[in-house]
Amino acid sequence: MSTTRPPVPTRPLGTTGPRVSALGLGCMGMSALYGESDRAESIATLHAALDAGVTLLDTGDFYGMGHNELLIAEALRSAPAAAREQALTSVKFGALRTVQGGFTGYDGRPAAVKNFAAYSLQRLGTDHIDIYRIARVDPDVPIEETVGAIAELVEAGHVRHIGLSEVGADTLRRAAAVAPIADLQIEYSLISRSIEEKILPTARELGVGVTAYGVLSRGLISGHFARDRELAANDFRGMSPRFQGENLHRNLDLVERLRVLAGAKGVTVAQIAVAWVLAQAERHGADIVPLVGARRRDRLAEALGALDVTLDAADLAAIEEAVPAGAAAGERYPAAQMAHLDSER
Repeated sequence: MSTTRPPVPTRPLGTTGPRVSALGLGCMGMSALYGESDRAESIATLHAALDAGVTLLDTGDFYGMGHNELLIAEALRSAPAAAREQALTSVKFGALRTVQGGFTGYDGRPAAVKNFAAYSLQRLGTDHIDIYRIARVDPDVPIEETVGAIAELVEAGHVRHIGLSEVGADTLRRAAAVAPIADLQIEYSLISRSIEEKILPTARELGVGVTAYGVLSRGLISGHFARDRELAANDFRGMSPRFQGENLHRNLDLVERLRVLAGAKGVTVAQIAVAWVLAQAERHGADIVPLVGARRRDRLAEALGALDVTLDAADLAAIEEAVPAGAAAGERYPAAQMAHLDSER
C-alpha cells in the first residue's frame, strides 16, 4: 500500500452478496453527465481507489455508451495483480440511448438482459460480472422475468450476484421471491431520505444490502459547489431541479449549516455528509455501502477520510436538526426521469 491510511474496511453486502469495501467508487462521472473529464486522472483515481482498498467499482453499460466499462477495464489491466483480483464490478444495464445521448426508456426483456451482459463482459474484458442490475424497472416487463434472466446468467457463471436499482418495497419483495438479491442501489443522502419509511425496513427484513449513490447529492452537499458556478452544457445538473434558481440557494443554505458542524469536528462538509450515511447502517440494521463519485484523487482522498469520522448520538441529532428530513428544495430528478423511478411510487 502506498497510502498512509489503513486499508478501507470491508462489510458484507446483504446476506447473500459479496464482502465489499465500506465505501465504493461510483465511476459514472468519469465518462458522462458531469461535463468533461480527464482520462488520465480518471485512471489515476481508479488506481488510487484500488490501492486504498476500495474494491467495489460501480458502472453502467450506458455511461458514455460503453466508455465507462472500457475505462474500468483499462484501469484494471494496468493495476497491480493483487488489486485487480480484489476488484468487484457492479454493472447497471437496460437504459436505451440515442446517438445524441438522450434516454428513451428501459429494456428488461430476458433476451435483452443477456444481450446487454454479453456486451458488458466484452468491454470489461472479464468472464463474469460481480453484481448485475437493471438501472430502472421496465414497466412493460414483470420484474420476475428480468430477475429470472439474471438468475440464469448466475447459473451459467457469467454473473455472480443479482442487484436491483431504484425499486420500491413491493418490487423488491417480488424480486427476492425469484432469486437471492444481494443489494439495492438507490439514492440516499442527508437530503434524500425517502427510502427510510418502507424501502430500508424491507431491505433489512429480506437481508438485502444497500449501495447508496448520490451521498453528496451530485456535489450539491459536498461543500465545494459555488452559488455562481456555471455548468457545462453537457452537465446534467443544469437540468436538475435541486440546482435551479431559488432551489439551489435554499439547498446551499443547508450546506452552510452543515459546514458549521463539520468545522466544529475538524472535518470537511463532504466527510460529515458521507459519515452520516455510513452511520445509518447501524441505525437501520441494514448493510449500507455509500458510493462516492470521485473523479479526482484529491476528492477520493477527502471521501476516504469520512471513514475516520465518528458521529455519536449528539452529532447525529445536531446534523439532522441542521438538515432535517425533507428539507431539500426540488425533486432529485427532472419530472420525466422521476416517472421512471419505481422507488417513488
